[in-house]
Amino acid sequence: MYRRRDTRREHMVAEIINDLRRYAVDAQHVAHAFAGLHGLGGTDLQALIAVMDAELRGDPMTPGRLGEHLDLSSGSITALVDRLERAGHLRRDRDPSDRRRILLHYAERGAAVAKEFFRPLGARTDEVMADFTDAELEVVHRFMVGMTASLRQHRDDVRAARPDPPRRRAE
Repeated sequence: MYRRRDTRREHMVAEIINDLRRYAVDAQHVAHAFAGLHGLGGTDLQALIAVMDAELRGDPMTPGRLGEHLDLSSGSITALVDRLERAGHLRRDRDPSDRRRILLHYAERGAAVAKEFFRPLGARTDEVMADFTDAELEVVHRFMVGMTASLRQHRDDVRAARPDPPRRRAE
């Protein structure tokens, strides 16, 4: 966008940055369409993604970690989790190793709704990835891991720079 394009590399870097921006905006439109169809707000959707990602890592999310991730107060997280549980998107379970601790999981009903909505996108994604070799996918993955870490660090720096971070209410 605002990068110099004097060399081929500078041109390519600028194009990649623009592509990432457009991808992020388009992904946000798709996510908002899903949220709108299912009566979810933006924060609800962020919470569901965080819970899903934690489960995929094999490290289920706790309400406290979710609050930190979303930058929400404990009261707001409780209201958000209550709402998502009532809607069938999340379930709370006691940690088998520490019964005092609550773990959040993507509920079967919510997962089925999301799977149905995103199935066509998954098929399109598979088609695109089929055009890349394993070695190319490894490079793309390394790039995406680096870009994600960079964005998250910037997000954390912005949060830390606020004089007194306001705790937002859940949507």
